[in-house]
Amino acid sequence: MQYSSDSVSTNLPDNSVVCLMAPTASGKTALAYELYDTGRFELISVDSALIYRDMNIGTAKPTADELTRYPHHLVDIIDPMQSYSVAEFVDDVARLIDECHERKKIPLLVGGTMMYYMALLDGLSPVPDSDDSVRARVEQWRQEEGISALYDYLGNVDSVSHQRLNATDTQRITRAIEVYLQTDRPISDWQREPKQALAHHPEQQWHALSVIPDRPWLHARIEQRLDIMWQEGLVAEVVGLLEKYPLTPNMPSMRCVGYRQVLEYLVRTQHPVLDKTHLDKAQFYEAFADSKSLMAINKIQGEGVYTNAQPDVSYAETEALACQEMQNKSLYATRQLAKRQYTWLRKVAQLPDAVSEFDDAVPKGMVLKNFTTMAQARDYLF
Repeated sequence: MQYSSDSVSTNLPDNSVVCLMAPTASGKTALAYELYDTGRFELISVDSALIYRDMNIGTAKPTADELTRYPHHLVDIIDPMQSYSVAEFVDDVARLIDECHERKKIPLLVGGTMMYYMALLDGLSPVPDSDDSVRARVEQWRQEEGISALYDYLGNVDSVSHQRLNATDTQRITRAIEVYLQTDRPISDWQREPKQALAHHPEQQWHALSVIPDRPWLHARIEQRLDIMWQEGLVAEVVGLLEKYPLTPNMPSMRCVGYRQVLEYLVRTQHPVLDKTHLDKAQFYEAFADSKSLMAINKIQGEGVYTNAQPDVSYAETEALACQEMQNKSLYATRQLAKRQYTWLRKVAQLPDAVSEFDDAVPKGMVLKNFTTMAQARDYLF
């Protein structure tokens, strides 16, 4: 159903900023398109996977035709081997909101990366971005000695973070060490600094709309979406990424749900793409060495070669089993992602300085609304 701009609720003043927050596969995009068609909104993606170029199927990225008709800010902005911090996201959103308002448009922030939303709504600690040289130094250290060595070092310089983080949380452990090496100050100290939230802007009215659908309904939607991704060729997409870019399994892009599970499948089936000279094959095998494998992949000492330790099982049978395992793990990981998103949405509902009504059109903080369906959110906005 299409709406005209005249049908938009007058509850939204021109200085509004709307956050449409919901778990993956819940129907956010369809409502965002309806709002865009009114002519009053611009779309800003709040999705840490859509930022990557060439990662289309596994991220459920809008098609090229859709992006032409419904332009999104912050989609396809970096290559899969690049990094993009939460602080960079907040800076970009601050700029885009001002630009939208200058064009007399309401910014509609839509996506499912709750960490991004919390940074906007609750604020971000003033932790500095990591210097490229420091990041490279820590990554080399991790490759040479393993994440356990970094975790032990973290215990000596930042006991708070060491206790809080899981010993296998590579991304957060390396980030904490990068901050310490760069600033000579633990990241836990930085995180105790006062926060400044973009949503506290005195001249903007923020509407944080949380849609928390019924779990069984969402799980069915997730399964349908994953089926489509497999049919559209997610495995082939990941193979193409590995052929094009010097990726490693610990890059943020390769930690995205779906992509991670495909990488494991390629390792277990010993896919020839991993033999590309621009890839470090050993890193991929080491990344999945601790997981229970249907192929029982073993490393031949001194050669860095990995072989199938079950010669009595045919390759076709092994590949079929690995494929099924990949699909099952992807489904589980996506459901776990949705579970974490539910948790974040409940945290949003507990944020301070929220109001439920306007007082003579003067904003008094954020307007927080909770819904169970997209239809309810639509009714609020139209």
